[in-house]
Amino acid sequence: MDVVKSDKSAQVTLEVNTPISVLERYYDLIVSSATNFEVDHCSDAFEPAMKLPQLDSRMQSFLSVATAQFFEIGCYRGIPLRLFDLRQNVSTQTTKTFASTLIVARAIRHIQDTGDSILLFSPSSGNKAIALRDAVLRALKAKLVHPEQLRIVTLTPSQTIGKIRRTELYDDDQLRALNPVFILDATSPEAVKVVGQQFKELFSHNPLGELKLWHSLRLENYRFSDQARAFFDFEYGDAWDTDRKTVHVHAVSSAYGLLGYCSGVEVLKQQNKPVSTPSFLLVQHLATSDMVLHLLDGNFEGASTPSYKQSSNGLWTQSGSPYFPTTTWSPDEILEPTFYTHLPATATEMSGLVKANGGAGIVVSLYECMQRYSECAQLLTSTPVKLPADPRDLKEWSLVMALTGCLNAIDRQLLIGMDGCTIHASGSYCRQDYEAMPTDGLSFVSSAEEMMEKLCGTYKS
Repeated sequence: MDVVKSDKSAQVTLEVNTPISVLERYYDLIVSSATNFEVDHCSDAFEPAMKLPQLDSRMQSFLSVATAQFFEIGCYRGIPLRLFDLRQNVSTQTTKTFASTLIVARAIRHIQDTGDSILLFSPSSGNKAIALRDAVLRALKAKLVHPEQLRIVTLTPSQTIGKIRRTELYDDDQLRALNPVFILDATSPEAVKVVGQQFKELFSHNPLGELKLWHSLRLENYRFSDQARAFFDFEYGDAWDTDRKTVHVHAVSSAYGLLGYCSGVEVLKQQNKPVSTPSFLLVQHLATSDMVLHLLDGNFEGASTPSYKQSSNGLWTQSGSPYFPTTTWSPDEILEPTFYTHLPATATEMSGLVKANGGAGIVVSLYECMQRYSECAQLLTSTPVKLPADPRDLKEWSLVMALTGCLNAIDRQLLIGMDGCTIHASGSYCRQDYEAMPTDGLSFVSSAEEMMEKLCGTYKS
């Protein structure tokens, strides 16, 4: 059924009183768009087709946590601000729930069709791993697959160890053995990608029985799910208003979510819907500001990075670029370790979209976020998102980064000609929201070979 409205006059931007199960609501649209994201069959790597299971009661239960809502959160210097809350799954509190749910759904369909057993694998800074583990657990609870049919291995850096959550995949002895959590002890968090690729190659030469390894980081896997953001915005937001210029604000590492939104816009256009062309504000931090640099310079060489000078009070300041923090505690600070990608392959496409359709990029510092922290908390008063009174308890800074970047960009007149800002709440949680994984549930490794050795000692062929 086509649930996306076509009568423009009947549509208004509104606050949805109850969360909407987004993937279930637009399931038919997502299924019909699957061919746009199909895997390149020239690759030797295993990946299930883009097919999804039939939408029965078990699947509805499985999809139910991927919800969203809009909240009007006021105006800033005359510009209306709207929160697009995508982090409502209490077991993840990030938008990674959407992609992880459909990744696991595809695995379920492949298992149903073939009888194969799949081992999902994700190198991750933390949030992807958390969301994939949650999706696997939900699939097991919904009895869509058996524990031996669908398993997951994750590899996360030691820098984000406090983000990994204790769940029934730890509490149940069998599930703990089948779904190990590897922690890489390396200087750079980005090393998980290199070691992850090495692990994939080792596994291809030494498979564990009949298990098929799915290394699930392909960009299209995330576009496939995140197109639902555009469907939701068209029905409940203002994407239907082609006369309105809205800038979508997102704290990004590689901007997968925004590219997925653009894919959804294209699907709507193919259905001859009157959908507006979005503008974007990319928000990053100093440690990995490559997407903003590419937007400014067309490359990653860093020519636009300003020179900071240390003041007598110890703070570092600059006044040469409105796109970078005016003040920071360190020019090299890591504000949020989940943003760890250098030289993102998506930068060229994203820069092209911003240059063609409007928007900007901005880098924020922890100092700026702290200055704006109470202001951010006040803006979120009417939403389910509650920031802890003590900022030291905040364990995921994505949303605060996005809000701070948005307000700074408005102050610095980087968003001229915009009618409003939609802030994508991609992640926010504090230490009181979850129980961290106990140490005995973590397996510390230094190499792909060590991962394989430990897996061979754990898994039955």
